[in-house]
Amino acid sequence: QVQLVESGGGLVQAGGSLRLSCVVSGSIFSINAMAWYRQAPGKQRELVAVITRGGSTNYADSVKGRFTISRDNAKNTVYLQMNSLKPEDTAVYYCTASRLGFNYWGQGTQVTVSS
Repeated sequence: QVQLVESGGGLVQAGGSLRLSCVVSGSIFSINAMAWYRQAPGKQRELVAVITRGGSTNYADSVKGRFTISRDNAKNTVYLQMNSLKPEDTAVYYCTASRLGFNYWGQGTQVTVSS
């Protein structure tokens, strides 16, 4: 089992920044990749950013150049630095971990960007 706890969401004005954190615990050995998803009201959940065990990253086109995913292995934490936020970034953001063919999800953290 893997447990994920997100934090760092909140209300921010357009153009501002937030940093989300995801603390990972449990059977973290053999986690292949970590990712951030988001789901806005009335929309499907979408992949925002991924970081693999090897450190490769990938981003949704809508956030490229604005968001950065990173990790601190010593703290078992994955981050999502979000800059130049837009109202359309408003969503619940979820941290996920892929391990042995199974995806684990956190409870989500709300990000609201006001115009």
